Amino acid sequence: MDEDDWGSKSRLRVLLEHFSRIEDPRDERRILHPLPEILLLVVCGTMADCDDYENIAAWGAAHLPFLRRHLPYAHGVPGERWLTILMNRIDPALFSAAFTAWVRATFPGRADFVAIDGKTSRRSHDRRAGTAPIHLVSAFATTSRLVLAQEAVPDKANELAAIPVLLDRLGENGGLAGALVSIDAIATNPTIAAAIRGQGADYLLAVKANQPTLRAELEAAFAVGDGADHHHDLDKGHGRVEERHVSVIREVDWLSGTRRFPGEMRLPDVAAIVRVHTTAHIADRTRTDTRYFISSAPLTAEHAADAVRGHWGIENRLHWVLDVLFKDDLSRLRTGHGAKNMAVVRHFALNLIRAANDQKSLKTRRKMAGWSDDYLASLLNPAIP
Repeated sequence: MDEDDWGSKSRLRVLLEHFSRIEDPRDERRILHPLPEILLLVVCGTMADCDDYENIAAWGAAHLPFLRRHLPYAHGVPGERWLTILMNRIDPALFSAAFTAWVRATFPGRADFVAIDGKTSRRSHDRRAGTAPIHLVSAFATTSRLVLAQEAVPDKANELAAIPVLLDRLGENGGLAGALVSIDAIATNPTIAAAIRGQGADYLLAVKANQPTLRAELEAAFAVGDGADHHHDLDKGHGRVEERHVSVIREVDWLSGTRRFPGEMRLPDVAAIVRVHTTAHIADRTRTDTRYFISSAPLTAEHAADAVRGHWGIENRLHWVLDVLFKDDLSRLRTGHGAKNMAVVRHFALNLIRAANDQKSLKTRRKMAGWSDDYLASLLNPAIP
């Protein structure tokens, strides 16, 4: 093993340490390919522009000397069939927990904005077995553009079942303290709001038609507009001009205390309400949209604009990248835990690729990681700041 590749405190070294702590479900007397070797192979192969087990196994066989710089690989690398079997057996909860712990250890510094949103791997369903595609709820640091954690939605449930588990994992050892956590309207309820506040964070929750009474109250408040703070920004590009007018009202005592309707929903510690009015000019068309949010943080209009824009950005900075660059929507993994575990592998790979200190695109970085062992090593081995 090359000591330079370990480094005194590199992301690779910490990665291998966390892989070694994941429980291996196999009989240790029959293990030819230890679990850390398998996980390092799939992460490196995924970074190196391989999007299925067949290509990952082929890449590993061709780059065995590189892999042996880090771990023994005494029996070489497993083939496609064994990779499928082994990745199906790993406990996805343990793997996700290892991912979160690795991110916290190797990308120090707390996130200021955290967007939580779900994504479906559309081809991971199995019609013959009657199973739905996997749906993963991810936490994304919108400023640093890092995936922080993920949690699979249980079968026959919705995102609300996964969000509290995700918040608990993120909040360990004060990991969410001081952050502003944004979630779409599905999570606009007292339970989720209280869970966020319980982690020492503030919430920014969308208010849509699923909360008609609350939305009507917010619309009425902004119709009067007393004491509102305002911010305006303009985006131009790709034949599109988008104007955003953000208004914030921080005098919201009327949302707490004795309310007017029995059983009316009350969110804890409300400190601001937000309205975002967007006008998009595209060619000969103009489209307008108005969205409302509620927050426990006393936001300025400019701060609210940054947070809302950051939450919308999860679509093209995470979900779009996973679909277009990593072919997540085309993955046909349908049995065992393979689909969930490979979704986590893509998050490992994306964080490592995105952290590179060069001007190349993410697509080019993946290509170069497949072409050059030295470049792949540079992605794996930077010292932790």
